[in-house]
Amino acid sequence: MIELKRLTKRFGDFVAVDDVTLTARPGEIFGFLGANGAGKTTTIRILAGLSLPTSGSAAIQGHDVVSDPVGVKSVTGYIPDRPYLYEKLTGRELLDFVTDLYRADRPSARSRADRLLRYFDLIRWIDTRIESYSHGMKQKLVIVSALIHDPSVLIIDEPMVGLDALAQRQARELMREEASLGKTVFLTTHTLSIAESLCDRIAILREGKIAVMGTTEEVRAMASVPGSPLEDAFLEISYGELPSS
Repeated sequence: MIELKRLTKRFGDFVAVDDVTLTARPGEIFGFLGANGAGKTTTIRILAGLSLPTSGSAAIQGHDVVSDPVGVKSVTGYIPDRPYLYEKLTGRELLDFVTDLYRADRPSARSRADRLLRYFDLIRWIDTRIESYSHGMKQKLVIVSALIHDPSVLIIDEPMVGLDALAQRQARELMREEASLGKTVFLTTHTLSIAESLCDRIAILREGKIAVMGTTEEVRAMASVPGSPLEDAFLEISYGELPSS
């Protein structure tokens, strides 16, 4: 579970995240949407322990991101939009390194990793240096490394960047599987079709504030034309009006 209470982040006079309150529940895929600069990345960075809030609070599985950052990281898997990896390591060496960082059981972690590596058809490359991987292969390896300690919460920033059509389908199915196991999946994406097909609920940020929050059906109903796709509702909510065609 993720709980944000009046979360605020300021950079000087600029308010990037403004009094955000929400709860992403166990077993739920929660979409965190917004235009560029709306405050999504800043919020994600706070949840991932890469930035501190100015005020308010953020907690994951009851662990406060400020007072218990190690506890937060122990139950969280973070998948960034760009894979930054130690490229002189092999895939296996990286996964063993991540396993040790989390102090996870090596045999259990390796078994979990091998299942995911086979799922993504990456197992044959696992003893090759990461510098020889394509961007998509690196992104798959990041996904595996984020799941290696069996986290109860997944934080995912633009999950489909660099993935081909098959890998995108695999990633979507994997997120559904993780949620079905009672895990919380919190994701940002600019691909509205992904949010519409995957998310149980969504929040749309505008200028750091939550403009709307609800199921995709509830958000779609807020569009000026009933039955509009999520993209149309998103554009109205994020920009105040639909662009002329």
